[in-house]
Amino acid sequence: MKASLDRALGVLRDDVRAMQAYQVHASAGLIKLDAMENPFRLPEPLQRALGERLGAVAINRYPGERTQQLAQALADHAKLPQGKALMLGNGSDELISLLAMAVCKPGQRVAVLAPVPGFVMYELSSKYQHLDFVGVPLTADFELDEAAMLAAIAEHQPAVVYLAYPNNPTANLWDDAVIERIAQAAPGLVVMDEAYQPFAARDAMALMARHPQVLIMRTMSKFGLAGVRIGYLMGHAELIHHIDKLRPPYNVSVLNAEAGLFALEHASEYERQAATLRAEREKLQAALAAMPLVRAFPSEGNMILVRVPDANRLHAGLKARGVLVKNVSGMHPLLAGCLRLTVGAPDENAAMLAALDASLARPEASPSL
Repeated sequence: MKASLDRALGVLRDDVRAMQAYQVHASAGLIKLDAMENPFRLPEPLQRALGERLGAVAINRYPGERTQQLAQALADHAKLPQGKALMLGNGSDELISLLAMAVCKPGQRVAVLAPVPGFVMYELSSKYQHLDFVGVPLTADFELDEAAMLAAIAEHQPAVVYLAYPNNPTANLWDDAVIERIAQAAPGLVVMDEAYQPFAARDAMALMARHPQVLIMRTMSKFGLAGVRIGYLMGHAELIHHIDKLRPPYNVSVLNAEAGLFALEHASEYERQAATLRAEREKLQAALAAMPLVRAFPSEGNMILVRVPDANRLHAGLKARGVLVKNVSGMHPLLAGCLRLTVGAPDENAAMLAALDASLARPEASPSL
């Protein structure tokens, strides 16, 4: 039996066997503020209407026209310019994987470049396709290091440059003039990852209109449909046409497509929720600024990065008090001492602030420490 298992394991890539899987932490019984989710469900009348609509979907058939209609509805919602096109992904993660597949050329060294700290899937998807990932550190204030970015682009000639806008986990928007110069210098694709666009003051649509190599990636997850898994990539029609060839033909289910269409028909409800979260973010920023041991960084997303005296102890103290946030202190040296707090509903934010205050005052009171 063991010999058979060893032979089976032997056909797997060594680097895959050595990798650490993406971790999703258990959250049962906790106030979940670790994953930048929209905390609001639909009002009950809309829940019932959605349930009736999903119940009528022909789940005995493969996805077809409805996914095409979803793509068109998203293009209309984003006000996609003439000459641009849109493709669907099973969340942004699949789109990142498809982009890695699109630029991978067997026998050639191909680089993917992104500022770090940033979204971990840029690096992971690059490694899955045997691409060279080049991470360029941000400045101490989490701004783009323009000189270092331009030098890395000149040296590595990356096929893809990822710029998260706002960035995860730092939550900030970067200088548009610097982004413009990076886009001009990049020899390949420049992907603006706008996962948190509903909460941001600016977007990159004008940048995409000026530069045919610029693509914009968005998701319906932060719109309020994290469980539905719909991402989309926009850009020059010819580029999208070729990348879309790699997409599995039925990557978005009929149920997910119908839920996405329903959400877009009720976009005003999700816009109201986003406005509430933006207001809550500002209240949280003010409350965190009043805590002498906490440094809260500016945010244009539905999260706030904070630096605290002992991130590991504070994370455990919050969890022991029923609040789950993200400990990012070990992700990158620039994030030393940092936690990422998702902006939640008013009662969730109040509970988080109370737990943070108590953990700062008496961390030893937690049995988990």
